[in-house]
Amino acid sequence: MNEIKTDIQPDWSKQVDDDRIRTSMYKDPAIFDAEMEKIFGRTWVWVAHTSEVPDKGSFKTSHVGKQPVIVCRDRKGALHVLLNRCRHRGATVCEHTSGKTSSFQCPYHGWGYALDGSLRAIPYIDGYSEDFDKAEYGLKRLKVDVYNGMIFATFNPEAEPLEDFLGNAKVWIDLFMKQGAGYPVEVIGEHQFSFPGNWKIQLENTTDAYHFPVVHKTFLQSLDAEAADTFAFLEGDGYVEDLGNGHSVMVAMPEMVDLEEDLERPIPKRFEELAEILRETHEEEHVRRIVRAVGGCGFNLNLFPNAACSMAFFRILRPIQADETAIRHLAIGMQGGPKAANQMRLRLHEHFQGPMGFGSPDDAEVWERIQRGTDAGPDLDIMVNRGIGLQKPSENGLDVGDVTAETGMRSAYQMWKRMMSQ
Repeated sequence: MNEIKTDIQPDWSKQVDDDRIRTSMYKDPAIFDAEMEKIFGRTWVWVAHTSEVPDKGSFKTSHVGKQPVIVCRDRKGALHVLLNRCRHRGATVCEHTSGKTSSFQCPYHGWGYALDGSLRAIPYIDGYSEDFDKAEYGLKRLKVDVYNGMIFATFNPEAEPLEDFLGNAKVWIDLFMKQGAGYPVEVIGEHQFSFPGNWKIQLENTTDAYHFPVVHKTFLQSLDAEAADTFAFLEGDGYVEDLGNGHSVMVAMPEMVDLEEDLERPIPKRFEELAEILRETHEEEHVRRIVRAVGGCGFNLNLFPNAACSMAFFRILRPIQADETAIRHLAIGMQGGPKAANQMRLRLHEHFQGPMGFGSPDDAEVWERIQRGTDAGPDLDIMVNRGIGLQKPSENGLDVGDVTAETGMRSAYQMWKRMMSQ
């Protein structure tokens, strides 16, 4: 009997309800493959920060979903995001993490590409007929745009404008970038790691304040009394807000949302020594602005599907397979700013986010345990119902919950459902 073939697609919408998701969302390779096509293949994905490709000829390798790309500037300084695959036999044309170059060359047969991706040189070109057109075999270009230093790319030529996609998140990106204290924000350090778990486990974490006093107990114990009081935000007036398009913000410390306000506030004891150093070369108002910036902002911003502006650093996720995810933690500082301030930014980053820090290793352990737990009770659901029935509308008409609410997760999963149903 002949096999009957069908083009009927699975109904992925059944994976997501208003208050829960199916456990298969973390495990099913078919769901993962569909996500790479329908989400990472169609929407805007964060690929780099402009400070990582500052000059003509600068490049940075990155990914859009599973696909390797090169973020680079051509000889005129224009940005390009190119698929890192030779058009001849498919080898990657760049294996360096970052650097400067005048061109890219495939190591297999020597095909050479300009910084805008166009094919410029083919060894022994006489082996091709006269109708071979080099213009048809450049590196594949992605659509690229930038918002406030953040570079995004998409495979979808018909994707909505980046600013429309970011929508209500733009004002929060602008606030986050005030950590430059008048200087341009730049990436000043990075470390990478992976964990054996689904990418959406990490996506949920960024605007989840509920876990903080449990998972990060050792971090809180490492702080002085003043700092520990600052991080006791579950007892404060914080909130989580749905920003639309899967984006969300968790405001833990409302008094630190805008770093340029209330500069008269007393300088925390842990920053007093830094303030004295800065006073040798800066006016008092600028000293206070820099010190406020060093401490980071009071919120975490989640940008669907792969980026987070998390208090004082960028966290970028990369899906590898259904049960494996790579993470980049990018420490940010002040380009051209005081050396002492940037050094303290790095020390604070290492204290929480670093590989020997008190925060991120604990997060990664919990993410792994979530993935292991999905092997038990496959018929049970993952609950994201905290705060339902208690939320209020924002000025944008979207949900706002208290700081422990799972509002951000529900926002991301409704966007997931929308994109996976297209």
